[in-house]
Amino acid sequence: MDRTSELFDALMRVAIDLSESLPTDQRYQRLVAAVQRVLPADAVALLKVEGEEQLVPLAVKGLDPNLIGRCFRISEHPRFERIVSAQHVVRFAADDPMPDPYDGHVHAGGRADGSPGSVHSCLGAPLRIDGELVGCLTVDAIEPGRFESVDDSWVETFAALAAATMRTALLIDELEHRAAHQEHVAQELVFEALARHGSGLVGSSEPIRRLHAEIDLASRSGMPVLVHGETGTGKELVARTVHARSGRARRPLVSVNCAALPETIAESELFGHMRGAFTGAVSTRPGRFEVAHEGTLFLDEVGELPLSLQPLLLRAVQFGEIQRVGAARPQTVDVWLIAATNRDLEAEVRRGAFREDLFHRINAFPVRVPSLREHREDIPMLVQHFLDEAKIKLGLSEARVDRRALAGMAEYAWPGNVRELHHVILRAAVRASNGGREKDIVIGGEHLDLSPALRAVADATPPRPVGSLTEATEVFQRQMIHAAVEAAHGNWAQAARDLQVDKSNLHRLALRLGLKAAESHSEPPASS
Repeated sequence: MDRTSELFDALMRVAIDLSESLPTDQRYQRLVAAVQRVLPADAVALLKVEGEEQLVPLAVKGLDPNLIGRCFRISEHPRFERIVSAQHVVRFAADDPMPDPYDGHVHAGGRADGSPGSVHSCLGAPLRIDGELVGCLTVDAIEPGRFESVDDSWVETFAALAAATMRTALLIDELEHRAAHQEHVAQELVFEALARHGSGLVGSSEPIRRLHAEIDLASRSGMPVLVHGETGTGKELVARTVHARSGRARRPLVSVNCAALPETIAESELFGHMRGAFTGAVSTRPGRFEVAHEGTLFLDEVGELPLSLQPLLLRAVQFGEIQRVGAARPQTVDVWLIAATNRDLEAEVRRGAFREDLFHRINAFPVRVPSLREHREDIPMLVQHFLDEAKIKLGLSEARVDRRALAGMAEYAWPGNVRELHHVILRAAVRASNGGREKDIVIGGEHLDLSPALRAVADATPPRPVGSLTEATEVFQRQMIHAAVEAAHGNWAQAARDLQVDKSNLHRLALRLGLKAAESHSEPPASS
């Protein structure tokens, strides 16, 4: 290969490195190695300006590696001072009286006894990004006149690539610094929120107290945790609380929604891939397991994970071993797994849709999140919590729910659980505020988009006072059933669906409450 072809080959390799996912020190080292391969140099150094006074070597080739990180005060080294003051390549004659900062540090081409030699050929180029000096590139040799055949344009081309490499590395470092800072801020906000408000799991009922106790045990166990419960119960919030209370709280929490992972890229997303592993893999990329190293990986909707990937997940959980797509060897990671699902995974195992061994591995510490129907007594507290959120979002001065609307919500089945309640309250606040025009609102039944039966109860005139809780309950039940049947135009099956009860149970309750005569299917009297 002639010198020109060798130059272009080296430049191409450096340019490709700019698009690679490489550690910063490796990126710099490849650059100086490419320069030494092409130019007849015994030593090459890439230096970065620190402040306005110093140069610090980032990578060297053919020089004492102990120079890395050493600070050279520019004013004390006239050759460096001349290079950084120039606009183009600077050459130093073999008999130049200026002392060379690398004398005694050049390993290649030293004396016969193997000791380092003195520099007799030296050139350098300043590195600038958008006109600002960021460093310099130096090329040295022991033999005088070594660089006479080297064209300045070659050195300037390498200097431009060196500046681009430094820009790329600085941008990556800045992004990583920002990410680390944002992660730190996010973690601090989590800790602050936990300190002020607990976990964010609102409620004081017995089911919620049991849930908190389970979260405490799970967070200390270090075992894989499976959070399960109906849709909308707050499984992700529980998973985040488990992480925040654990010994890994200050390490990353990486979340993956398995239901949103296309099967074709799921393996790459979880375990990473090597460059060229498949069409479109233009660079090497770590997977979520690697990103979560020494932290926590949260797999939401884990029941949606394709069967083809489940053995790989099992190996990762069981042995901490993963392998990037296209990689020759596996690697180990330290990741704590928290998974969540609204599916009955035991039933999925029985029908062959989920691996039994994986189920038992991720279900090492199960945490069940109760449905809202199981802790209805927390509804007023949850409503107030969501109203406080609505006040901030809508700029309200005051917001409350009237007693009848609250009674209607207390009786509703809430198939969407806490998430549904959250959305209902926010929508009702928007309606009551007339799109933000009103600043002091009271949410009534007309603002709620629940079932017609419950809307009717929430809008109804309050029942007259009665003597006992049993009597009050029966009065309320009569009102509910009557409103449901009227809303369904006399269709008792539809009324049962609106009330979220079995049709036969509704008929029996109507009989007991005197709303229907025995063996009769007539409508209840309007005066009931």
